[in-house]
Amino acid sequence: MSSVETSEPTPEPTRRDFLYIATGAFAAVGVGAVVWPLIDQMNPDAASLALATSEVDVSSVAEGQSIIVKWRGKPVVVRHRTAKEIEEAKATPLNQLIDPIARNANLPDDAPATDANRAAPKAEQWLVMVQICTHLGCVPLGQQGEYDGWFCPCHGSEYDSAGRVRRGPAPENMAIPPFKFSESGTSVTIG
Repeated sequence: MSSVETSEPTPEPTRRDFLYIATGAFAAVGVGAVVWPLIDQMNPDAASLALATSEVDVSSVAEGQSIIVKWRGKPVVVRHRTAKEIEEAKATPLNQLIDPIARNANLPDDAPATDANRAAPKAEQWLVMVQICTHLGCVPLGQQGEYDGWFCPCHGSEYDSAGRVRRGPAPENMAIPPFKFSESGTSVTIG
């Protein structure tokens, strides 16, 4: 037996097929035009990128003084702590802290919140910290409160002289940004 192939002719595209394809392409371009600005606006602006690092001269900061600099749009306090503040922070048992984690970008994520893990390495008198309350993002007042550290008047959170939360609704210690002191110790680069 011989097999006879019967092939049906392929139908020619119709005007309706063209309209479906054109409408789909137009809709895809329209969705792309709407979505691209939404995605692009999530990129940091030029001002933020310019503030990626900040170099701060700390040679004129006396013991017991603080300076506040802006880094990535956030206030960062550079505090020259007194011997009394350092001793009080070292004497605090970790089991009395609300947040036992250091929150130091220069250390592993699970580093304990000891004073040494919050202060500058080899320069414990210096504290470099983002001065933003971890409860609702307020800016706490320095050298206030029972623990001689920072006090957030909005909801009553109190931090000690190492920036560790001690009382109030704040869930975490204030963050320590990435930083590095110069060899001479007269300047610090944040970021």
